Amino acid sequence: MGDHAPETPEPFDVKKVKYLVRLMKHYDLTDLDITDGAARIHLQRRGPESAALPPAFNPPPGPSYAYPQPPAPPVAAPQPAAAEAPAGPKTIVVESPMVGTYYSSSAPDSPPFVSVGTVVQSTTTLCIIEAMKVFTDIPAGVSGTIAEILVKSGQPVEFGQPLFRVVPA
Repeated sequence: MGDHAPETPEPFDVKKVKYLVRLMKHYDLTDLDITDGAARIHLQRRGPESAALPPAFNPPPGPSYAYPQPPAPPVAAPQPAAAEAPAGPKTIVVESPMVGTYYSSSAPDSPPFVSVGTVVQSTTTLCIIEAMKVFTDIPAGVSGTIAEILVKSGQPVEFGQPLFRVVPA
């Protein structure tokens, strides 16, 4: 019958939002505001001074949509692990720069890129994260020795989630 509902905008695709978050990290942006017709998305990436705060997500004005909000417990979960860190040698946490699936090797039958005790340079590939069929090598970013691997291969990871603990060289 030709019924159209232009006054009801479609919610943003979650994959697009995840892609925007990856771009923000890649280009070191802390704030992004996009308007597409009546729909609007505002993203803020936390800085080191506000590590306990989740990124902000504002739904578009107009009709109300139920956007998933990040649960509070996962944000608080890394804090107990951080409290344990001072007991051993000083470590640097390597965090996920994006949302996706963590893989410890380039193929299921290949050995992992690193294991506990592996000495790494800042350019050493620690893992691969797959998002939207794109595989991204994750470099160590620091020279040292892998002290702990905090995730398992095939596990979904979030932006900023701790992946490795490295004892700096």
